[in-house]
Amino acid sequence: ILAQERSKCSPVDAIHFLQFHSLERHPFTMSKKASKASKAADSINARLQLVIRSGKYQLGHRSSVKTLRNGKSKLILIANNCPALRKSELEYYAMLAKTGVHHFNGDNNELGTACGRYYRVSVMSITDPGDSDIISTFAGDA
Repeated sequence: ILAQERSKCSPVDAIHFLQFHSLERHPFTMSKKASKASKAADSINARLQLVIRSGKYQLGHRSSVKTLRNGKSKLILIANNCPALRKSELEYYAMLAKTGVHHFNGDNNELGTACGRYYRVSVMSITDPGDSDIISTFAGDA
C-alpha cells in the first residue's frame, strides 16, 4: 500500500511522506534537552569570546607563567590534555599568586578554537576580563 501511495505523488511529496511515516523520527524534529556539561561548555565559551573581544589575555605556557610570576594574572584556564607536570607547575604558581584556576572541559584543540585561533592552546591566562564576568564565575573551580 505504501509503495502504491508513493508512486502516485511527486518526489518531494514522497520525501515528506517517508519522513512522516518512518519509524525513526527525523533528528531535527526531535526536541532534545542539552546536558549540564554542554550548557557549561557553552557558558564558558561565550564568556571566553567576550574576553577575547574586550579584555586582555595571554596564550601559551611560557607567557602564562610570566603573568603569574608578575602577579598580573586573574584566571588561568588549562586544557584537560595538558601534561601533568606542567599542570601542577601552573597550579603551584597560581596558588602562590592567589589566582583562580579553571580546568577547561576540552583538549587543547577545543581551547584554541574557543579562543578563536586555528592552533592548539593548552594554557590561557586572563589578565583583564573586560566586559566578561568569567573571573567571578569560574575562579572557584579547581
